[in-house]
Amino acid sequence: MNDFVEAIPTIIERAGWLAPLIFILLHLIRPFLFLPVIVVCIAGGYFFGFFYGSLYSLIGLTLMSFFFYKVVNYFPPIQNRFSKMKQRIFKNRQLTHGQVMILRMLPFVHFHLLSLYLMEMTSSFKEYMKYSFGGLILPAMLFTAFGQAISEMSLTGSIITLTALGIIFYLMGQRGTTTYKWDKFFTSRSRSRMSE
Repeated sequence: MNDFVEAIPTIIERAGWLAPLIFILLHLIRPFLFLPVIVVCIAGGYFFGFFYGSLYSLIGLTLMSFFFYKVVNYFPPIQNRFSKMKQRIFKNRQLTHGQVMILRMLPFVHFHLLSLYLMEMTSSFKEYMKYSFGGLILPAMLFTAFGQAISEMSLTGSIITLTALGIIFYLMGQRGTTTYKWDKFFTSRSRSRMSE
């Protein structure tokens, strides 16, 4: 498996006009390779530049959200597994759409748990896809353009970035009836990394 992951850059470089399709496919098989979303988006920026890397990542992540919805609906045991994981990590917390979109920009939060939240918050597949697509635009652009800088940022820069996102996250929660316990959120960080 490690050999395959290490060979991916070479495969994309030599793929020619098929490279975008292979990259989008990489987004779909990413969970099976245990690759974080941010790593794949950084690769998109490296291989295709900001515009096309963001575009291909947005397509790949949107397709991933689409397939997640279909798979979870057709296979209830998978939904039960993710529901148990969600219960273990987030307890009974309810989030607003805005909070889910902010969490999408944090690279250590499990991608599919947020998709499960969106499934539970929306009343139809169309509404789910609308919020999924809208919530993926900024992360795709951010990770493609600045993913490497964020992952290598100094401690001070990381604290400032997380504080700014935390304030926005808190303000989004004030618009609804949601309450959120920060200590449990940050203790779930390591668990969500392991589960992704």
